[in-house]
Amino acid sequence: MLVEIAVATAVRGTFTYRVPSRLAGEVMLGSRVAVPFGKSARATGYVVGLPTVPPPGVELRDVAAVLDEFPPFTAPLLRLIRWAEDYYLVPPGELMRAALPPGLNARKGAAGPTRRGVEFVTPAAGAADALAKTGARAHARRAVLEYLLARGRIPVEELRAAFPRGRPALTALVKAGLVSLTTVSVAAGGDALLPAAEYPPPLTPDQSAALSRIAAAAGSFRTFLLLGVTGSGKTEVYLQAIAAARAAGKGALVLVPEIALTPQLAGRFRARFGDQVALLHSGLTDRERHGEWLRLRRGEARICVGVRSAVFAPVQDLGIVVVDEEHDPSFKQDDGPGYHARDLAVVRAREEGAVCVLGSATPSLETLENARTGKYERIDLPRRIDDRPLPEVRIVDLSRIRKGAPLPGLLSPPLQDALAATVARGRQAILFLNRRGFQTLVLCRDCGREERCTRCSVSLTLHARRGVLLCHYCGATERMNRRCPDCGGERTGVGVGTEQVEATVRELLPQARVARMDRDAVTGAGDVAELLARFARRELDVLVGTQMVTKGHDFPGVTLVGVVLADTALALPDFRAAERTFQLLTQVAGRAGRGDDPGQVIVQTFHPHSPAVAFAVGHDHAGFAEVELDRRRSLGYPPFGRMLAVRVEGSEEGARRTAEALGEAARQALPAGVTMLGPAPAAIERIRGKNRWHILFRAPTPSALRSVHRALAATAHRPPGGASVRFDMDPGSML
Repeated sequence: MLVEIAVATAVRGTFTYRVPSRLAGEVMLGSRVAVPFGKSARATGYVVGLPTVPPPGVELRDVAAVLDEFPPFTAPLLRLIRWAEDYYLVPPGELMRAALPPGLNARKGAAGPTRRGVEFVTPAAGAADALAKTGARAHARRAVLEYLLARGRIPVEELRAAFPRGRPALTALVKAGLVSLTTVSVAAGGDALLPAAEYPPPLTPDQSAALSRIAAAAGSFRTFLLLGVTGSGKTEVYLQAIAAARAAGKGALVLVPEIALTPQLAGRFRARFGDQVALLHSGLTDRERHGEWLRLRRGEARICVGVRSAVFAPVQDLGIVVVDEEHDPSFKQDDGPGYHARDLAVVRAREEGAVCVLGSATPSLETLENARTGKYERIDLPRRIDDRPLPEVRIVDLSRIRKGAPLPGLLSPPLQDALAATVARGRQAILFLNRRGFQTLVLCRDCGREERCTRCSVSLTLHARRGVLLCHYCGATERMNRRCPDCGGERTGVGVGTEQVEATVRELLPQARVARMDRDAVTGAGDVAELLARFARRELDVLVGTQMVTKGHDFPGVTLVGVVLADTALALPDFRAAERTFQLLTQVAGRAGRGDDPGQVIVQTFHPHSPAVAFAVGHDHAGFAEVELDRRRSLGYPPFGRMLAVRVEGSEEGARRTAEALGEAARQALPAGVTMLGPAPAAIERIRGKNRWHILFRAPTPSALRSVHRALAATAHRPPGGASVRFDMDPGSML
């Protein structure tokens, strides 16, 4: 017996091995095996084919061992991975290794935790009083209790998504009698016996129409774009479409950008479907992820909710695939195998004859164009639940206001007045600025020296509360000294970050309860959950944050959203800069007016006439898309062309030599219709001490770009400068 093996390393191509007679009954397509590789090493490999004839002139070696009781990969998953290997120009073994959970190991029979029903947690009657008495040392218990008081009775799964390391705190709260745990049994048919409150709410006419169209496609491959304004109830459509698929005996796969930022989503799925749901995300331990993966592979769980890598989850009899917030850039893998989970989700649905639903209030232009041309079917949810109005949006032109005195924390008088009025009425506000820190640039007043990171080609950002200068790319820090090390002159900060906005709000409104939500203020999923719980309980009046505050949060008390500076992403050297700006503005504006009170949004900008800003103000996605698609069409950018980025990293000399050699090889073999840009230093030339060069290829079709890859493969395998080379098909970022 012969097998074709993909080795779990960054080695291109596959290898043929013999199967000894003692293993003949165990080796199957999709099996994970140990094989001798190289001079003496043993490597992990995956069986991707069963050839009948050995390759000529090769002395075959034997498979050493089979590592699992059953193949980790099903036949449809193998087809998906082989397709992705070819399209994304990734070594097959590297992609297959990334598709498996980190808890999988070489020990046969290694199993994760077994599940018995659905566990719910409920705060006790006196929990709120106990919270006030909880000391600072009991931070973890206090955080968990705050979250429970904000959410009420929830599945423990939601709590685990919010607090990945919160189980000890929960156990302590149970012992103290402050919360109670109950387990809901699972019926023989797999349906959880849940309280009546957990059953589906009535649908709006728009939701009913959307569900009918999705249900009518059951049993076949079709892709839908569910374009629903913020607050229109897309999640309920997902839930009921999945319920219909389960009633037909089919499985479901749901991809979300970040579970840690929206743990309620995990809770809603567990509350609705009980033990049928398996979660796959980085907040779980390796053993827990392995256990969830095993439940899916064995068919014990039939619904998977997970982040990007869950696109490879072994869901059995797949009937529906959902990608929530399909526009989110986190679905594109930037490190390792550079696949796009949204696009792979569509391919997987095609391979398994399933329905695919891509949901967003601000769909990517690639998805929108696919819907316009008929490749996808579009379904609209144009109204919010209960016909709540979209918030009124007002523009403040900073280019006019700032001609006088500088604005404190970049807060204009209209925004200051609106904040004061909102807090005075007992309502809440969100201030959005996509820049961390206090000041984004530190200069010497006398000699002009700019403080820059020694390992990255970026300026250091002042973080005043910590008294340090911080690099946001490699994390390097140095103490902030007010005197210039070159001339002894006074150093000063320029620019505004979230830390300065927070300080300004505290100064302007001393009575307001203010908090900040960015990667400096909240360092883990538990911190995020605790802060959001306090905001949900209306213990905070103003929340200042980066794009973390735009991620689908639902706070009925928020009536004001202030966009401190709408222009932060517009100047980036990236053809998607306008699209990302429009999406961020629309998403953050959607946080306002989700309760009974109407909302208002104030957008401060130096470029009020930019299409990304002007169309976001009018909630006009169609208008923005038309203008931006016309621009992309004229330039040949996606969705009207395909791109391949070749990324080179190494020493200063090595990266340059490697990039130039790749450029020369490309020029000699460039197919007709392919445009090459570069080689050139990347927009950020150095990160973490490594110099970076890019070459960008643009072509009408992916096949033309694959021919470029073939022409460069030999040079990339043995680069003359010794730098690393990575091919990135459909790059998500130009930086």
